[in-house]
Amino acid sequence: MELKYLQTFRTIVDEGGFSKAAKKLNYTQSTITFQMGQLEQELSVRLFEKIGRTMVLTKAGEQLVPYVDEILQSMGKLQFFHDNLSECQGALHMGIGESLLCYRLPVILKEFHRKAPKARLFLKSMNCYEIRNELLDGTLDLGIFYEDVGGFGSNLTVHAMGSHPMVLAASPETKKLCPDFVTPGRVIPVPFIINEQNCIFRQIFEQYLREKNIILDHTIELWSIPTIKNLVKNNVGISYLPTFTVEEELGTGELEAIHTDIGDKTITAVCAHHKNKWLSPLMQLFIDLCVSISA
Repeated sequence: MELKYLQTFRTIVDEGGFSKAAKKLNYTQSTITFQMGQLEQELSVRLFEKIGRTMVLTKAGEQLVPYVDEILQSMGKLQFFHDNLSECQGALHMGIGESLLCYRLPVILKEFHRKAPKARLFLKSMNCYEIRNELLDGTLDLGIFYEDVGGFGSNLTVHAMGSHPMVLAASPETKKLCPDFVTPGRVIPVPFIINEQNCIFRQIFEQYLREKNIILDHTIELWSIPTIKNLVKNNVGISYLPTFTVEEELGTGELEAIHTDIGDKTITAVCAHHKNKWLSPLMQLFIDLCVSISA
């Protein structure tokens, strides 16, 4: 049985169809169809059936999935034995929250590369919910994100990386216009500058605004924390961010904190992986660095 047939089968399941799997694997659709025909012939079962215009898993196909996962995971382990494990060679695929990637990960990445210079890191700046979901479906090896995502379920192993305070930040000039975010039922004529809608920080602060019945002028939605900070420093609006992202600017006076009734709100960063993921020496090294450096 060809291992690539099993890999193709799993990609079809992950991507939700033959055509999407073909695009993912850079195959023609006829190649995908041929490989699945060969696999069905070897197993003497139908793995897919056509319902309308869509190919879906048969009952036998559904039952095959965990066996294929076990085989592919075992092949991953064998690949590490093929490498020189003492030197931590290999690849690591990680999804990281953008604020953590900018301000917390550089020191960890520097130490990791010092200890494992032959390792290859594939880093993606991602939304926390996407990181959790891709860890659950096995797409990522490790995720570095915030735990405020509504739970992890029972399939993730999570390592705490420290709790971090939040701050509502504004330039000194903007703060003069809106020093009060405590009195309820107000309309405050400044923009809120923040990440996209699934941003943890945004969700926390927008919930506070709803509870206080405070209305801001409008929301400016950006992805980059450094860009958000630059706009806030230049009197464009306010932002609600982890304090560590604006420590330097708060220290120099370029930004100031605005008092709120959110209290001593903190968010906890975590390093997580699927509980069934084999912990290679490379993964274990990175986890250990995250925990020790963040302590």
